[in-house]
Amino acid sequence: MLIKNIEQRIKINKVISISTIAFAVFIVIAGFFFAYRMIEDSRRSIYILDNGVPVLAKQTDVLLNRPVEYKAQIELFHRLFFTLAPDDTYIKDNIQKSLYLIDDSGKKEYTNLKEKGFYNQIIASSSMVSIHTDSIALNMEQKKFSFFGKQMITRKSSVITRMLIAEGFFEDIIRSPNNPHGVILKNWRIINNEELSNQNKNSY
Repeated sequence: MLIKNIEQRIKINKVISISTIAFAVFIVIAGFFFAYRMIEDSRRSIYILDNGVPVLAKQTDVLLNRPVEYKAQIELFHRLFFTLAPDDTYIKDNIQKSLYLIDDSGKKEYTNLKEKGFYNQIIASSSMVSIHTDSIALNMEQKKFSFFGKQMITRKSSVITRMLIAEGFFEDIIRSPNNPHGVILKNWRIINNEELSNQNKNSY
């Protein structure tokens, strides 16, 4: 009986010792984990001076905002490329800004429209061209986008509305003053630009 009691106590002591060591290891690991989280969180915290008063700000994960930036870049390119006025300097400035956001596929389309006399017609007819973005679809795996919108050509006597569907790919590049989102559009092409309506203006 005495031997059995000793063996049982040894077993109990072993269980208690192992449990104590495991608990201690768990506490140490948990301590390291929370310390790491606190350090990472402190690195994301920055202070901004607002009229001499420090204001705490949190740094957000860039990847969380990236899809938003992709859509903003796509919308910005189409707005610059298709917002035109009967002013040759204005057209060239807008086109130049838009071409910083896209590869040579944008320059090819610009050259194509220029050869067809599209920009000369805008100036000669004193037309205003603008677009309305309906939606932008992203395929993050293929890094492909589809743009859905409408193009409005406002002339003295009429307003022409055309469908505008385009697609292409996007790629991350270094941010710059001319490309603040750090995104370049590639292999862009217009899929559908058919006329939807041609409404005459009331003349008084």
